This record gives sequence, structure tokens and C-alpha cells, in this order.
Amino acid sequence: MGTDKSATPRGIGSSTEAVEDYAKAIYKFQRRGESPVGNSTLAELLDVSPGAVTAMLKRMDELGLVSHAPYKGATLTPAGERLAIEVIRHHRLLEAYLAEALGMPWDKVHDEAEVLEHYISEDLEELIAAALGHPSHDPHGDPIPSSKLVLDEQATQSLSQLSLGDTGIFVRISDSDPEMLRYLGEREIAPGDRLEVTERQPFGGPLSVRFAAGTFAIGGGLAEAMRVMPAGAEEEA
Repeated sequence: MGTDKSATPRGIGSSTEAVEDYAKAIYKFQRRGESPVGNSTLAELLDVSPGAVTAMLKRMDELGLVSHAPYKGATLTPAGERLAIEVIRHHRLLEAYLAEALGMPWDKVHDEAEVLEHYISEDLEELIAAALGHPSHDPHGDPIPSSKLVLDEQATQSLSQLSLGDTGIFVRISDSDPEMLRYLGEREIAPGDRLEVTERQPFGGPLSVRFAAGTFAIGGGLAEAMRVMPAGAEEEA
């Protein structure tokens, strides 16, 4: 990545796939304001037993990647945060490469990147980034950390929070639900599209939202997953 490897997470020489997955998971919850991240939260997300979480957090504490307090949870250290962001960079660059260079549908790239993110070298990472023109975002609109491991995330809100008549830009969506991605892809809705809420059904019902490709019903779960920059916010950002 053009940085001193002795100062990067890969330089510790003890990273494994599981350690990287835990670091990424803890980082995810910390970004949401949860810190320390509880054992039960990690056990549910990673689909492992609470005992396995405790053992892994103890190991990561010994490696200097987390600060772990029994019965309270774990917080990433600066080294742990760098590791998490580096794995996120690998993942999102791989998603971009699979989608843009290989033409893989955006609802399939996540699972492939989940496997490959642990195994690409720093040289290959840089070659992928250069081949793509150093992209700033992956196919789902998620920001790609820079080569210096800076992750720039703009404040957004869910589509479900918009009121009738509100306009904005669809900027990102979670890549964890392929069905949602397929629904959007079939309707030619993608990050960067401008939108307007034209109707709101009561009691959590679907929204009618106008995009360039047409007006579509967006159910509650999908509206919650779609992140939007409301009109005017792009000038303030």
C-alpha cells in the first residue's frame, strides 16, 4: 500500500482470518456508537458461541488489538482499528474489481469478497486500486478507505426517515441482503440516483419513491436499509 509494513496491522505477523473478522465486526459496532462491544453482540453477528468469543477476545487482547474487560466487552486499540480498516479496504476494493472489471452482479460480490479479503497481498491490493483508478466507493456506495487507512464516511439518514415531498440522493446500501440488491438492480436503481418521496403509506407501510428509472414501492425494511443524503446536505458536506 506504499506504507511502512512494520507500522501496519499485517506487520504483527499474527493476523488470522478469524482475528480479522472479529476486528471488522467490533469496528462496525463502534462506528454505530456501541463501545465496548459486548460478547453476546459479537456471538450473534458472527454466529459463534459466547465461549468462543471470550477466548478470541482474550487472544486479541494479548496481541494488542483490543482492550477486553470480562463481562463488559471489547474496544479496538489503535492497532486493532488499523487492522479492521485494512480488511475493509481489501473487501471494498475487491467488490469494486469484481463488479467493474469482471462484470459480476452487485448482489454476488459481497460473498466472494468476504473470502478473498483475507488473502490478497499489499502489492495486489495496490494493483487493483490502480487498475480501477483508485475508486472512492464500492458498488454499494460504501466508501473505500484510502491507502493510508483513512475512512471518510459522510453523515446520511435512512430513506425511511424522509417525509412526503422530500428529495435527496441515494448514496449507499448494505451489501448483506442479496434480495434487496436484486430488487434495486432489476429496477435500475443505484447509488448516485436522485429521488423524491411521492407517497407514504401509514403504519410503516411502503413508500412510493420517484427515481430516474421510474416510481417504485419501497417497503419498510428496504427503506430502512437505503442510506440517503437529503437535498441540501451535499452542499453542506
